[in-house]
Amino acid sequence: MPEAPRGVFVGLATLDVIHRVRELPGPNEKITATAQFVAAGGPAANAAVTFAALGGAATLVTALGRGRVAETIAAELESAGVTVIDVAPDLAEIAPVSSVSVIEASGDRSVVGGDAASIAVPAPAGDELRSILADADVVLLDGHHPELSRAAAAIVAAAGLPSVVDAGRWKPIMPDVIAAVSDVVASADFRVPGAQTSHETARSLIASGTPVVVTTAGGEPVRWSSGGISGETPVPAVDVADTLGAGDVFHGAYAFALATGAAIADRVAFAAEVAATRCARIGPRSWLAAIAEIPKPGR
Repeated sequence: MPEAPRGVFVGLATLDVIHRVRELPGPNEKITATAQFVAAGGPAANAAVTFAALGGAATLVTALGRGRVAETIAAELESAGVTVIDVAPDLAEIAPVSSVSVIEASGDRSVVGGDAASIAVPAPAGDELRSILADADVVLLDGHHPELSRAAAAIVAAAGLPSVVDAGRWKPIMPDVIAAVSDVVASADFRVPGAQTSHETARSLIASGTPVVVTTAGGEPVRWSSGGISGETPVPAVDVADTLGAGDVFHGAYAFALATGAAIADRVAFAAEVAATRCARIGPRSWLAAIAEIPKPGR
């Protein structure tokens, strides 16, 4: 049996309180959810869960601190097969909580929550972080916890590790992480400064030296550029039940395929199938068994 690929995911973990509803409430209105869930969330955390479900060895480097919320996040992630390294264990009550509503008819989600922007989290000492990343087959950065992201990006760049940035929205840290990684996987809403469209953003990234740029757009084809070659990959058609974390799932699957040495077109097709499978199932963890059965991309 080949050894499982090892992925290190650096970034945000939250506690998601999720309600499935027929419609969003209006001002001063109370409604009853048809289902509810509590699970860990966040871009890096969701990608790590996906990587682990696909058979990889996933490590999440994040900031949780002390308290019941932090304990719940760590326990839930570990139950999903993710090793959690908390770089701020002595800080109190820093783990964000998100309130999520998923509309039954469309699977669309609305999220209200905190992120890491206002939390000053120092990066571990260089040797400590270097040892965490040393044997990684792939590293994913989501740009949250800026000092941690900056330190990890420097190690990734120096070692030339296969690496992915989850580019969901522009953050001040983005120039540092984008310059360090091999692959930028962006949402259609992501814009570099001065770009008006996702096409302009992709062209700008390629022109600035990013080796691989991938742009997702929900159910629309995924665009990619690598080594002077560009293409579009269709997303499998499914009955969408729940889109929460679908982009993060794409990133985790893409990182898994990159770690196994798959070609760019195969990485994108595999990630699109995994994300579509997630969207077809209700709830934050019901899809894990299904994606484990998806054939892995070849080299």
